[in-house]
Amino acid sequence: MGKVFCRVYQGVFKIGMYVIPWGMPKTLEGAGSVKKLPALIREQGYTKVLVVTDSVLMGLGLLDSLFAAMTEAGVEYVVYDGVQPNPTDINVKDGLKLFQENNCQAMIAFGGGSPMDCCKAIGALAVKKGKTVEQLQGLFRVLHRIPTIFAVPTTAGTGSETTVAAVITDSRTHHKASLNDTSLMPKFAVLDPELTTGLPPKVTSTTGMDALCHAVESYTNNTYNSKLEKKLAEDAVRLIYHNLYKVYCDGSDIEARQNMQKAAFYAGRAFTRGCVGYVHAIGHTLGGLYGTPHGLAMSVILPHVMRQFGPAAHERLARLAEVCGMTGQNDAEKAEAFLCWIEDLKEKMEIPRCLDVIKEEDIPQIISWAMKEANPLYPVPVIWGKEDFEKCIASVRGK
Repeated sequence: MGKVFCRVYQGVFKIGMYVIPWGMPKTLEGAGSVKKLPALIREQGYTKVLVVTDSVLMGLGLLDSLFAAMTEAGVEYVVYDGVQPNPTDINVKDGLKLFQENNCQAMIAFGGGSPMDCCKAIGALAVKKGKTVEQLQGLFRVLHRIPTIFAVPTTAGTGSETTVAAVITDSRTHHKASLNDTSLMPKFAVLDPELTTGLPPKVTSTTGMDALCHAVESYTNNTYNSKLEKKLAEDAVRLIYHNLYKVYCDGSDIEARQNMQKAAFYAGRAFTRGCVGYVHAIGHTLGGLYGTPHGLAMSVILPHVMRQFGPAAHERLARLAEVCGMTGQNDAEKAEAFLCWIEDLKEKMEIPRCLDVIKEEDIPQIISWAMKEANPLYPVPVIWGKEDFEKCIASVRGK
């Protein structure tokens, strides 16, 4: 009955998809485009903003050119740089306090997925006064227009600059869950490849694999995708196939960096409607319990989940293989070629096949949280129960 309920729920939810106001952020693109952001902010009528980022980016001086342009344009700013790699409810509260005490009108989310998710949650609490992050986690619990967010990604991975989700960790329980509401989508995104040229190869590889995971999970899911999301996922996979290893080897390649930013943007918008799946459901628990970087978790878990789906995912994986120019006698062979490419790429980028961080005693909690996140919402090719999750986690652990 559980599997039947999931499919019925997804069928009903699909109908609701047609009345949800899907959109896409307007973009500034190209090398040096971040310097044009302050003028855009002024054009939108804002004169004081909260900049949400992290201490590492501040220490690297990555925001200096933006701050200089803000001063020149007459835009006042307040900085919250306390965002952790897996942002917590405490980070959100601290950022909200700065936003309110300084009478900010809008926000800039500067960094990877963590500052962006934190920024979205700050916006949610700003309009849902008296609510906690935990109370807003789930589907459509904000339902209010939040302060305008200008998103500036410094990685090419999460796609958070174009999603309706904000993943936040409960500082008390370490449970990682997301707020999901169309009001959380940033209004503007700045895709400036110069901001990503200094990324270490390890960060480039895992964030790029995160984008690939978004595209693959969205594409292999059932039900929710429209033609737009399918095309965006295909375009993202194609761009990643041709550019990820290139920027891993040469981080200064501006054209390839720009292509990876587009891939992350497309993949983010694809899963905004198409949803992610069990890769993310399991991966989120590892981020909450062990602080495992999100991109690393996605990189490792992706092929394990896709292989366990078996024939149910072959047709769609085969289409993605074709997008990349791979061949085979049938869908099964093409799907296998695609998964082998992922595993070979990971090996070349020194990403492990398995994770040894998972503790045996934590597995029941991991399964409980993963099932709560994924079922019945995620329209995965095969609905898993407890034993299926146990099998996959054993594979991820290399057991």
